[in-house]
Amino acid sequence: MYLTPEKKAEIFEKYGKSNTDTGSAESQIALFSYRISHLTQHLKSNKKDYSTARALKALVGKRRKLLDYLKAKDLEGYRALIKELGIRK
Repeated sequence: MYLTPEKKAEIFEKYGKSNTDTGSAESQIALFSYRISHLTQHLKSNKKDYSTARALKALVGKRRKLLDYLKAKDLEGYRALIKELGIRK
């Protein structure tokens, strides 16, 4: 599996406030970004996998909503996060 519990814990530790901070917007955005990059690579080789394409669109929408929330709540944190993750906007 591409997303092991160790990898999840590493993402939450790096972008969240602690290793067990799974609910903050920053940690969720980082996790969604990791999953989006994995699904994008999968779709490059499996162009007709429509269910994965639909799931990818849903993830992008969820991440967009969280980014909008973070932008309204903490603009400097938003700018730092998109720069660190390499998200364009």
